[in-house]
Amino acid sequence: MKTILIVDDSRTTRNYHAAIASSAGYTVVTANDGAEGLEKLLTQTVDLILTDINMQGIDGYEFIRRVRASAGQEDVPIVIISTESQAKDQSKGYAAGANLYIVKPSEPDQLLGYVKMMLGEKS
Repeated sequence: MKTILIVDDSRTTRNYHAAIASSAGYTVVTANDGAEGLEKLLTQTVDLILTDINMQGIDGYEFIRRVRASAGQEDVPIVIISTESQAKDQSKGYAAGANLYIVKPSEPDQLLGYVKMMLGEKS
């Protein structure tokens, strides 16, 4: 079973994305912000990360940079899911090391399609 780490400071968004992933059979680990996400990665092996950008403390961009610099985490697919929709935000996300950038809100079927794509699974 694949494990997804969801990092978002909005409880509602975390729960929404967790419910979608759980209903599709994925194991879900959640974190309130980038710092907690990094802590979870010390003890959890994950197959995919979904992260927001705008969070207190360690924002999504910095979180991604730190994940990419961590031994054993360099190749974990990372998807940004954010309300920030401008090209400069997307460019900054990809420069930090994200594999995909999705603008909120995301429909459940669309999100699962992206998750499966990132995990190399068939839809």
